Order: sequence, then C-alpha cells, then structure tokens
Amino acid sequence: MNLLQPQKTIIRICAILMMVNPLALLAQSTNTLWFDEPANYFEETLVLGNGKMGASVFGGVSTDQIYLNDATLWSGEPVNPYNNPDAHQYVTPVREALQNENYKAADSINRFLQGPYSQSYAPLGTMMVHYKNQSDFKNYHRELDISKAISTVTYQSNGINFKREYFVSHPDKIMVIRLTSDQKNSINCSIDFNSLLRYKITNTKDVLNISGYAPYHAEPSYRDNIENPILFDENRGTRFSTLFKVKNTDGEIIATDKTLEIKNCSQATIYVSIATSFNGFDKNPATDGLNHQKIAFKNLNKAYKKSFEELKNNHLKDYQSLYNRVTLDLGPTKATKLSTDKRLLRYSDEGIEDKNLEILYFNYGRYLFISSSRTKGVPANLQGIWNPYMRPPWSSNYTLNINVEENYWLAETANLSELHTPLLEFINNISKTGAITAKTYYGVNGWAACQNSDIWALSNPVGDYGEGDPNWANWNMGGTWLATHLWEHYIYTQDKKYLKKDAYPVMKGAVEFCLDWMIKDKNGKWITSPSTSPENKYITADGYHGATLYGATSDLAMIRELFNDFINASAELNIDNDFLARVKDVKDNLYPYQIGKKGNLQEWYYDWEDEEPKHRHQSHLFGLYPGHHINVNDTPDLANAARKTLEIKGDETTGWSKGWRINLWARLQDGNHAYKMYRELLKYVDPDKSDGTHKGHGGTYPNLFDAHPPFQIDGNFGGAAAVIEMLMQSYEGNIYLLPALPDVWDQGSIKGIKAKGGFELEMEWKNNTLIKTKIKATNTGKTTLIYGKIKKEVSLRKGETKEILW
Repeated sequence: MNLLQPQKTIIRICAILMMVNPLALLAQSTNTLWFDEPANYFEETLVLGNGKMGASVFGGVSTDQIYLNDATLWSGEPVNPYNNPDAHQYVTPVREALQNENYKAADSINRFLQGPYSQSYAPLGTMMVHYKNQSDFKNYHRELDISKAISTVTYQSNGINFKREYFVSHPDKIMVIRLTSDQKNSINCSIDFNSLLRYKITNTKDVLNISGYAPYHAEPSYRDNIENPILFDENRGTRFSTLFKVKNTDGEIIATDKTLEIKNCSQATIYVSIATSFNGFDKNPATDGLNHQKIAFKNLNKAYKKSFEELKNNHLKDYQSLYNRVTLDLGPTKATKLSTDKRLLRYSDEGIEDKNLEILYFNYGRYLFISSSRTKGVPANLQGIWNPYMRPPWSSNYTLNINVEENYWLAETANLSELHTPLLEFINNISKTGAITAKTYYGVNGWAACQNSDIWALSNPVGDYGEGDPNWANWNMGGTWLATHLWEHYIYTQDKKYLKKDAYPVMKGAVEFCLDWMIKDKNGKWITSPSTSPENKYITADGYHGATLYGATSDLAMIRELFNDFINASAELNIDNDFLARVKDVKDNLYPYQIGKKGNLQEWYYDWEDEEPKHRHQSHLFGLYPGHHINVNDTPDLANAARKTLEIKGDETTGWSKGWRINLWARLQDGNHAYKMYRELLKYVDPDKSDGTHKGHGGTYPNLFDAHPPFQIDGNFGGAAAVIEMLMQSYEGNIYLLPALPDVWDQGSIKGIKAKGGFELEMEWKNNTLIKTKIKATNTGKTTLIYGKIKKEVSLRKGETKEILW
C-alpha cells in the first residue's frame, strides 16, 4: 500500500484547480466572516443568538469581552393605554384648520394628539474572561461560520495553541464556550461580569449567580435635556438572572465572591444561562413575572448534564434545519482570500468583483434573522437582539413606519415562515392596546398603532404630549402596515385555520379603524385627515414648511393594500356581508394616485415640493414595494412615476433606506440599478469614524452589520430580501422568474426560496438566461410561471415537484 498516494491525489487536484483558475483555492467563503485581530468596537464583534439570548464576542486574548442580551429584557412595564383620554377632542379642530388650508395651525393643534415615548431595549451586561500570561500572541484568527452559527478563536501564546468555540443553542437554551489547548494544564483564566443595570453577584455552590433588574423607565437617547433619563426602583422593572458554570476535565475550578477561576485545565466548557421575568406585554414583570432564577437554573442544569458534543450536535441540527433551506450560487469568482474587513474595504473602495461577498451578505441576513426572531410575541427590534447601550439609538425599539416591517421582508421568501410568528403575535398584542388608542386618540372603532412601539405593545402616537414634531410623532398608519403581514403570512403558507382564527379578526380591526378614520374630501373621495408622510415635510405654494395635511399618499397606499388583502381574505373564507361591501365601496372611491408635474408620484395631496427632495423615506411608494398594487405590468404609468420619484431622490441614503430602494428598483425590473445600490449597501463604514446620525450615508460595518448609521439591523434584512426580489417575484397568482437579474450575475442558481401560493422554487441560469426551474407545492394549487414573455401554467398536488426547462 502506498501511503503517499492520498497526498499525491490531493496535490494533483489542487494543481488542476490552479490551472483552471489560479485563484480558485483562495476564493472567499460564502459562509464565513473572519478577522486576524480581536474586535475593538461593537461593530467588529461576531454575534451569536438563539432567537432570545444574544452574544457579541470580541475575541480578545488577555481579556475576552462578550456583550450579553436577552430579547425580553426591556425598560418599562405594561403601558397604560388610556394615557391621553381627551386627545380625540382635538381631531375636529385639526380637521377644521386643514379644511381652511391653515397648515401652520394644523401642525400646532396636531401636537395635542401625542402621548408618552416608547421604552428601550436594555443591555443585560458584559461577561469577561481574563486569561493569564497571554499578552504576547501570534497566528491569531477569529471567525464566525454562519452555516453552523459557531464562532471560533485560535492563536498561539508561549508556544501553546489555544482554541475557543462559542455558540448559543436554541434547543438547549444555553450559551456554550469550550476552551481547549494542545498542552496539558495550560488554561488559566477567570470569569466575571458587570452591567449597566442594577445587579448583585453571589456564588451558589459552583455557579456564579447574577440577579438584577432593568429600569422601570428610560428616556430615548435623543432627549438630552432630561435630568434623570434612567429610573430604577428595586420593586419595579423586569428582573433577570445570569448563571455561569464550568465543566473541566482536569485542573480545578475556584469560586470567589464575584468570579469563577479556571486553573491548570487542559479543557474547560463554560455554560451561560439567562432568563428574565418577562411574562407578556400585559403582565407586570416585578409582581406577576416569571421565576427567572428557577428557569435559568433549570436550563443550566439540564444542559450541564450533556457533553459539549451533544450540545453542539443539538444546536447544529436545529439551526441547520432552518439555514440550509436556501442556497445561492453566482458562479466563479476571482476574489482572493482576505479578512472580512479588508475584503469589504477592497470591494467597496476599489469596486473589485467579489460575488461570494455578495452571497455572504445575503446569507448573513438569513443568519441574523434566524438568530434574532424565535421568541413568542417578541419580534426582532432595531438592533435585532444585540445592544450594548443603556440608551440605545432610537431606544432600539419597534419603529413601525418602516423598520420593524423591513426586518420581516425575508421571512416568507427566504423559507423561514415560522420565524415570522413573533411579529404576527406582537401584532395581536398591539391590536389590544391599539383598540384603546383608536378610541381615546381618534374617537373611532377598530385598532391603531403609530410610529413607535416596544415590548409592552405601546400603540399611541409618541412625542411626550406635544414635544414631538408631527412629521414623525403623529403618524398613525403603523397598524395598517402591520396588518398586511397577516395576509402575507397566509398567502405563503395557505394555512386557512390561521387565517380564520388569528389573522382575519385582527385584519378586520385594522380595516375598521381606517373606515372610521377617513373622511371625504371636497370631491367626494375618501382621505385621511389629519395625516403625515413619515418623517418628511412639504413646502406649500406660499412657502410654509409643514408636516400635517390631509390625504397623504402613503396613508392611502397602505389602506389600499390592506383593503385588497381583506377582500381577498374574505373570499378565501367565503365571507360576504355588509361590512365587506362597505370596504369595497370605500376602496373604489379612495382619492386616486396623482402624478406630479415632474412626472413623479406625488407624496402629498397637492403637487407640493419636498423640504428634503432626497429624503430617506419613500413611504408613498408603498404600493410598489412591499405592496403589490403598483407594478410594471398592470399599472405602468404609476410604475414609471415611481421610477421618476426614485431618480429624483437619488441613490445616496441611509442603510435601511438603501435596502428598501433596492427592492423598489427590483420591482421596477431594473436589475442593474438594483445591483448598483446593493453594491453601495456594502460600502465599508469605519466604526471609528461613523458620525452616528441618520444624516450619514448608509453602508456596512466590518462585521457586516448595517450602518444606518449607527448600527441598525433592518438594512441587513432589507438587503438580503432584495436579492430574492431580483431573482423571483410573486403576486396576483403569477411567479416572475429572474425579473431583475443584473448583467453581472450572468450565471448562478438558487434553491429553496418561496413564492406566494405555497410554492418552493429552484432555478438555474447561464449567460443571463434561465435554463431550468423546479417548483414544489407545499399545498395543492396552481400558478403561472412567467419568464420574460414566456408563460407556463402549472398545477401541482401537495408535495409534488415539477422540473421545467426553458
């Protein structure tokens, strides 16, 4: 037997690959982020999560910091939805001012329709592992393999090779860190913890036990004139427990009052368990909360009985069952091997081709979504589940005028439908507080939600009773937009039981609010009054810069989409009654879209100028995306007007807005423009130089976090969703294949994406031409596949797959 034969075979294969493509062996992975030094900034950390517990790993050598979070740890307590019971009395005066075209007075009176601000997502604390005698090191490498959701750090110090592996398990509800080395008894370190919250540390036998509580109130970070912005009370607020325990093979574990010391070990595994007292949006977490200590110890003790390999296998099986559903390939790349930060810098500043980086960003969006949206009734917030700040940007809350919705654009198309559930459950929660908001703020039936919300399902317009500028504080279409997600989930899953029991009643409440809230204009068309267009301002013909008006296009676009959804849902459930007849009549008589003198889709009732023509929001294009009632096939004039609007706005904008615009350009079937903006979304942003305001231009931080700036996760999700939108779109019973394929993606394949009607698709293309499609039905049904001018009718039984050659 020739022992050298396998080695020779490997060398021969490598040689062949090098002849075909000299850089093939250096090409970058589509599943790995890696760096050759520890993180210095939060935006350089490698993040992990199981949908509830979040960890941001710095990977330091002498000291490894790990920011810890829990999706259910927020400031505050259940809201009092009756927080401004007389607000509705000001609706009539605002409407009278608008009827008299007195927009300044309308802005002034509109401020009376405001209530308290939302609460903030809180940082649980920082775990620190201090390693002894390791200040000198070499061959450092840290990485995150997003195909496994496992992070690894390796380096050499004092001639010893050290390795750390980190993951956060969903099935075992635990964070696991394994420390190994290639020399016996060489691991020496200590574990401690600190937090910006109130806490105490005790040692319960061999467990480092941290127990604490969040503030009962936190002011938004942009309110810098508040004397005491953070308020603690030991009898109020959400409680939390954090437990650390170590399993060692040799050496010893020494417990002190505030640390666990690992001494002379060859291998050690650290178990981290976290729980909070959060018990629902309407339960006081201090007096009616869950037993966080009991839960944390239960999870710790169950996990501790399992080996590292068993925990790892459980984790991989669970995570990969979600992640492996979708795969994307864009053909060969000439990109050479660089660390992720250098790779991103090369791609954005030099404009070098790196198709695998484009795939990595798409995959990273799916990874972040899986890692941050698996908690009942608690959707991913502005930062997903990762936040180190006591007063995070925009409270790291649920901003309903785009951001929380953008977080979920991936859910259905990326075949992660069950991860949509936290948002859908949250919508049910906010419909309950929103019913009171509809009555007390607007004097109407149904339910409403406005710009901001939080884990307590706050639904009122914010602004601290008059402080907020109406251009952001008074917008009240949050519930209307959210309710469209209910139908979206059904149209992909075809789950009629869900539609009847859960979605339809909540949709009906949102529709009812719209019906009762609207009035007729002077031409007899239905409009909203007062209304605003999210965060934007107009300039009237006489030069007034304002926010409050009647009949904002974005309001009516969202109402149109919701009414269409409700009519379709009623048909699915065989419902035909007077309420439905009213919905149809009002929909048919809504104030129509208007095309302005510049050829753009008007944002305002009148053809006014924008105070900021290149404003980051494009809410009045909602009907194009994420809505469906504007499209190039059925409404070409409106689609062209939307195109003109985007041309006027330009391409330079914030991170989440870039994500939205890429989707809009994809819906316009302009793949090259969508791709141009996708590249710009991946523009390198230095965390040391980011201005940290929404005035900056968006891009991507070294760890591939979206830079709004600052970090905001919606850009990651919007950008990833846009990749699918370029390759496949579905609406009105049709599935459009490669509708916005950019020229540079001349060959490739994608597997596992979902289309409306419950269909799963696989596609392969070469030379910018579709070669074949596989379509699988998760439910019996029919659809029309459309590629260019070719249409093919397809009928499938549940579970049936068909391959179609083009």
